[in-house]
Amino acid sequence: MNIEHTMGRTLPATIPDYLAQLRAALHDADPAMVQDALYDAEEYLRSELAAQPGRSEGEVIADVAGSYGAPDEVADIYRETELTVNRALRTPKTPLGTRVATTPALASGLDAVPPAAGVAASGPAIPDPPPSPPRSLAARFFGVAVDPHTYGALFYMLLSLATGTFFFSWVVTGLSLSLGLLILIIGVPVAVLFFGSIRGLSLLEGRLVEVLLGERMPRRPRFSDRSRSWLQRIGDMFTDGRTWLTLLYFVLMLPLGIAYFTVATTLLALSLALIWSPVAVWFPGAYTGVTINGLPLLEGAWATPLLALAGGLLLFGTLHLARAVGRMHGTLAKHLLVRL
Repeated sequence: MNIEHTMGRTLPATIPDYLAQLRAALHDADPAMVQDALYDAEEYLRSELAAQPGRSEGEVIADVAGSYGAPDEVADIYRETELTVNRALRTPKTPLGTRVATTPALASGLDAVPPAAGVAASGPAIPDPPPSPPRSLAARFFGVAVDPHTYGALFYMLLSLATGTFFFSWVVTGLSLSLGLLILIIGVPVAVLFFGSIRGLSLLEGRLVEVLLGERMPRRPRFSDRSRSWLQRIGDMFTDGRTWLTLLYFVLMLPLGIAYFTVATTLLALSLALIWSPVAVWFPGAYTGVTINGLPLLEGAWATPLLALAGGLLLFGTLHLARAVGRMHGTLAKHLLVRL
């Protein structure tokens, strides 16, 4: 059953219908943004319903339609806000390769979309930045040094050993305790708490991925239909494919974390050691050169400029590899942690 909007637009009569229409209106949007929009809409509508006892969901939806918006209006607002934020955070390069600073007001408003009656956010629209001229191969190779996501990805590779070990240990310990205690009555609440913690850790990992790797991830918890009983929602948590994909992601984080950390530390140490070779040659007793199986290939002071040049190229190659790993891992996290 639907009710009529004051402007002739039909509105859903229940909160689940409102959320279903909002989900349908955002069917082609980023899944992470859809998750945020569904959570915000349900939280707002249910808070308004609790503040107006004795009124039906349809009456509350009709009242707040002018301040929050119909599902299609809310979808348009989220699309426009996401586009505006993405344009503001897109740091265009100047001819010298430097980057323009992000507008603080827009950057601070990443997680908030104020309720509005289908009206776009105030202020002039931010136009698309003009296309940058084609860059040379050298500019593309060395330009990775001014990309902030490069260092975020490199830091994520170093951090992933700790996070991967923690996630893997948490999953193995939690599953072992949950399965082992299921024969006792305490096993059920332990399993519920464990799977609930997995959702919280998924949100935390998503924030790390978005901040360090630049991949859009949910900024709100996963949407759950609060019209269902708590027993039904617990059952949904166990039958939801996202829960098991999150467990798979956390298990994979251990081998991935070991690989990321090993590759990052090895390449960084090797490149920095080669760059340091022209200075190390002045220290007594320091060996500068390259040997393979005891056979010297390059050694002596004359070889240090070549070693330093090779180290510099290897360092920039490491930055490119870190950026590629960041993109790859962001895509993996998006597919395993975000599903609607």
